[in-house]
Amino acid sequence: MTWMSSNGLVLVDLVPPELRARWVDRGWCPGRDLYDLVGEHVRAHPDREAVIDDRGVLDYAGLDGRVRPAAASLVAKGRGEGDVIGVLLPNGREAVVADLAVAAIGAVSLPVPHERSAEDVRGLLERSRATALITTPDRVRGIRRMGLPHLKQVWVFGRARSDAHSLDLPDPGAADDWCPAQPHPESPARILISSGTEGEPSMVAYTHNAMAGGRGNYVGALHAGPGPMRALLLVSLASSFGSLGVPVTLARHGGTLVVLPRFDPAAALRAVERHRPTHLIGVPTMLRRIAALPDRADTSSLRAVVSSGAPLHREVHDACAARFDRPVVNVYGSTDGVNCHTGRDPGAWEPGVAGRPAPDVARMSIRDPAGRPLPVGETGEIWALGPMTPLCHVAAPDLDAERRAPGGWVRTGDLGRLERDGTLHVVGRLRRTVIRGGINICPVEVERELGAHPRLAEVHCVAVPDPDLGERVCACVVPVPGTQAPDLEELAAFLARERGLDTHALPEHVLVLPELPLGPTGKVCTATLTRIAAQAVGTRP
Repeated sequence: MTWMSSNGLVLVDLVPPELRARWVDRGWCPGRDLYDLVGEHVRAHPDREAVIDDRGVLDYAGLDGRVRPAAASLVAKGRGEGDVIGVLLPNGREAVVADLAVAAIGAVSLPVPHERSAEDVRGLLERSRATALITTPDRVRGIRRMGLPHLKQVWVFGRARSDAHSLDLPDPGAADDWCPAQPHPESPARILISSGTEGEPSMVAYTHNAMAGGRGNYVGALHAGPGPMRALLLVSLASSFGSLGVPVTLARHGGTLVVLPRFDPAAALRAVERHRPTHLIGVPTMLRRIAALPDRADTSSLRAVVSSGAPLHREVHDACAARFDRPVVNVYGSTDGVNCHTGRDPGAWEPGVAGRPAPDVARMSIRDPAGRPLPVGETGEIWALGPMTPLCHVAAPDLDAERRAPGGWVRTGDLGRLERDGTLHVVGRLRRTVIRGGINICPVEVERELGAHPRLAEVHCVAVPDPDLGERVCACVVPVPGTQAPDLEELAAFLARERGLDTHALPEHVLVLPELPLGPTGKVCTATLTRIAAQAVGTRP
């Protein structure tokens, strides 16, 4: 299947159509679009709480009551099934309304985390050829100044402005005449954005079935118990991890989504006590900081604590288990389309255990460098294929060539092994990445900018373990002979002020060496350097 947007963006499904059809026949995918699924919940339980944010509670009837005029507004100005529409909003009901309004008109949603830099936002809108953007009033002027040729409209909630349309105020009669679109379930519904492991964020396109089916199945497996799921989601709704919110918790499962405008440990703990979620969901750093609070709170409503977005370390697992006295579920997943979790047997978790892959989500295969399957117990690259497998990368055929294989398989870039009982162990990463508090940092990008420093002869960045954030960046440097290596403060100022590097990617340790260790091929030996750096900063890998 090939899809082309009104602005010429081409998305090709790399999964054979007979596989997609088989997954629907087996009931692993609903065969319906996301807004159609939402409509079923609106009719079945209109009074059920849908979204809880800092402004209060919005039930399913109230939520749909805001989605429909927003969708009608978009259609009245020419938006529809051929469009990619960006959503650049903080967590809250308006982000949910915007996301569902895009789904209701059959367009493709491009949720962008509100904290993204202007440069990132520009690049994402440009590469996706988005025709419209829904954002906050304070960002409109900056968006307009970007001069993006494909961006035809900017939208806001509230009053219309000279430079932005209003989603709340459709043209007279537009809401009465509007009817939901009926996009094909295998057409693109959502574009997920990576954290930027290759220096700039990559984008991956997902169908309605892949979101509600594959991702919906994994979230459904986390919710074992009576009643609907009530998820306190600590991450951005616009993040890849956050995609389990609107299209899954709401559209697929008809649950309740609790969100905070920004992460704050104390506020999160109060939200658990006040809103009684069944699941607390976040990256390990967030969960550790909540567990470390001395405040007393009633957390008895929780059935599980769910960790994803970064490796789960022993100290975080044990701290959460002790604080909440509930199972701690580790989720192994990626934007590229892979998921496995320990929800079926959380007590069997140990560092590196990712659980047993489920065929209604994605089955796993361990491959050698030539793509040949390896026997049980041997270590190789983890490949994944199943109902959650995405269409393709967006405007990045080079990434599809690198990360997709014949038959639709996703090459994760992670090393792992499968045991005889089917348990997946993740043992390392082929692609060099530092995951700091759930944020992926590309060491190559940092190295490239550090290489411009006049007093550095060689640079190599590695991850060093950290009990709070999981990992931090350590810059291992060799000074130019006869000069003194810059200290951490000078390097940070150089990268931020002269090279324009985002603050989250700045090194937090510097290790000065007379030379960098080399491996057998003459390249810098990252494994050796990582071990040296970990010892130097007083941690252990």
